[in-house]
Amino acid sequence: MTVGGGVPPGLDALLPSTAELYLDLHRHPELSGAEERTAARFAERLVADGFRVLTGVGGHGVAAELANGDGPAVLLRAELDALPVAEETGVPYASTATAPGPDGRPVPVMHACGHDAHLACAAAAARWLAAHRDRWRGTLLVVGQPAEETLSGARAMLEDGLYDRITAPDVVLAQHTAAFPAGMVAHADGPLMAGSVTMEVVFEGDGGHAATPHLTADPLLAAAGAVTRLPAVAARETDPAERLLVTASSLRAGDTGRTGNVIATRAELRVTVRALSEAALVRGTAAVERVVRAEAASAALPPRVTVRELARSGVTRPDPGVTTAVRAAHQAAFGAARVTGWPASSATEDFPLLTGAGGHLHGRPGIRGAYWMLGSVGPTQWAAAPGSGPAEKFRGLPHNHSPRYLPSVRLTLDTGTAALVTAALAQLDPAAR
Repeated sequence: MTVGGGVPPGLDALLPSTAELYLDLHRHPELSGAEERTAARFAERLVADGFRVLTGVGGHGVAAELANGDGPAVLLRAELDALPVAEETGVPYASTATAPGPDGRPVPVMHACGHDAHLACAAAAARWLAAHRDRWRGTLLVVGQPAEETLSGARAMLEDGLYDRITAPDVVLAQHTAAFPAGMVAHADGPLMAGSVTMEVVFEGDGGHAATPHLTADPLLAAAGAVTRLPAVAARETDPAERLLVTASSLRAGDTGRTGNVIATRAELRVTVRALSEAALVRGTAAVERVVRAEAASAALPPRVTVRELARSGVTRPDPGVTTAVRAAHQAAFGAARVTGWPASSATEDFPLLTGAGGHLHGRPGIRGAYWMLGSVGPTQWAAAPGSGPAEKFRGLPHNHSPRYLPSVRLTLDTGTAALVTAALAQLDPAAR
């Protein structure tokens, strides 16, 4: 087996079935909110291993429970959804799947963020723990969450009564693949990922003829002006230490199928604000609204402005006590050299809602969480990456959401399964270990 001597025995026997599930999920990815097949495969595995399984929670969400005497309730969480990305890895099991896009036309779909590996590792960890109930006491919970990429799935599951329909957890555990050497895991000593707010800004007003722009409100001009001004929110209005990011990610206006002599009556702008503290996130969001409204008001014929929040996630800040215990378990399993630190990232997650940070949704503010990063780059890919040192190679690798992102199957699944099993055992009451 590829993992160290401290790993519980018997995990290597799970690799063939774990790899089969991973390869199947990789070949058949599904977009956020459409994860029907993925959820069914995940649920089938959990049913076969003796879990009480609920499906259709908050969409296609899967929730499973296995009681094993008195003790804490520990939840393993993985994500079901994939991304609208055309895979360019060239491997035999590459995805060729498509799905209807927003306009009804097919778009390519790929597991470009490692959710297929997360699911396969969670299923394998659940299988091992179900088969070794003599090693722990408590309640094991496993959740396959839909729509993580749209930051809506955790909220949907909770609003559908997730923690009323299964035992509410004491601890929630999760991991995420990233482009660093497979066989390693990484923990943060503070915030791991940023909180974010995604906003839709709509500018509306009388359009008209391109020859008479002075007679129009021109929503597109106001939206374009806002795009050029928004970077100043992060660059000039906040302390660099706050790590605030303001990104205008899309602008849609008019009809590209028409001629260029019509000024649109509507422009839609998507903006994401990211920060490592809730206070900075609140200030950044307020600044975006101020800027877009001021830009519209500066026009001689101001367009109307509507600002709507589409999604929100809190800062992913693992619990220090749980993280210390899990990190120690990983060091015992893999050796200290394969457990490293992780700097705070501007990526975002809806994982915090499943913990105490989501207490406003589930009424249980005391739930603690641990979240770590899982290396996914195999030796061949690492050696082939451009650069002479680790920093240069890291920059040159295909990262999450890239069409060329490709975890090393054996190393990622071996380590990810062992990481979940040992983390769960560190939180569940010991039996005859």
